[in-house]
Amino acid sequence: MALFNIFQRKKPAASPPKRAIRQAGKKEIKKEVEKPAVIPLKSKKDSEVAFRILKWPHVTEKATNFAKVGQYVFNVYERANKSEIKKAVEDVYGVKVVSIKIIKIPPKRRRLGRIEGWRKAYKKAIVRLGRGQQIEILPR
Repeated sequence: MALFNIFQRKKPAASPPKRAIRQAGKKEIKKEVEKPAVIPLKSKKDSEVAFRILKWPHVTEKATNFAKVGQYVFNVYERANKSEIKKAVEDVYGVKVVSIKIIKIPPKRRRLGRIEGWRKAYKKAIVRLGRGQQIEILPR
């Protein structure tokens, strides 16, 4: 019966003869692939906290116009303050933050037919960078 075969031990596969292994070793020459350079972070714990504070970049038409002037908009954790947001942006993107403005968007009531619900509240931060510094939010 096929049901009871699942409890039986399987026999190990026969290993190939040593001669075949030697011939395969002569034909294949392994080349080491160079790994790309990775920028080391200050500490793993700091980077994890930074990614918890910054949820995602807020991509709208107005936010892209801000980016031309050197200001970037992010949706952030609701309990984050300005100093935490500043440290998170500097750690993740490696730029110097000049100022931050925070906006709390309240929940709004929405209807779909007879069904009523609420759109979620969120907090966003407008981050102004120093002159000549940029963040590439959407990779090309």
